[in-house]
Amino acid sequence: MEKKYPLPPFTEETARQKVQMAEDAWNSKDPVKISHAYSEDTEWRNRNQFINGRYEVQAFLQDKWKVELDYKLKKELWAFGNNRIAVRFEYEYHNEKGQWFRAYGNENWEFDEDGLMKKRYASINDLAIEESERKL
Repeated sequence: MEKKYPLPPFTEETARQKVQMAEDAWNSKDPVKISHAYSEDTEWRNRNQFINGRYEVQAFLQDKWKVELDYKLKKELWAFGNNRIAVRFEYEYHNEKGQWFRAYGNENWEFDEDGLMKKRYASINDLAIEESERKL
C-alpha cells in the first residue's frame, strides 16, 4: 500500500513537515512527482476548475507551467487538526509577455489514512506586479 509520511493525525510538527514537503514538491514543477502526494481519486477545486484523480492533476500542472513561467511558491501552515491542514500561500510567475504576477491564496487539505491528500480546495487571487516588486 502506498503511504506518504507523515501520516495523520497531525501534530504541529508533522503538519509543518507536510506543508514544507508540498512547497518543495510544487517548486520542483514536476507534475508526476507532485501527483504522487495525492490519492488516486483526489478531488480538487482550483479557482473555478474541478479536477479529479492523479492524471487530471498531472495534466492540470503541465498546462499551468506552460503559462506560469519562472514559478516560485511559498506556503505557510495556517491551521491543522486530525487529518486536515489549512495553508496560506503566495507565488510569483510571469506570462509569455513578461508580465509578472503574485498570486495569494488559501488551501484546505484533507488526507486519507495513508497520508495521501484526498481533497484540495484552493482559493487564489492574482495581482499584476512589476518585476522590481518581486519578493520570491
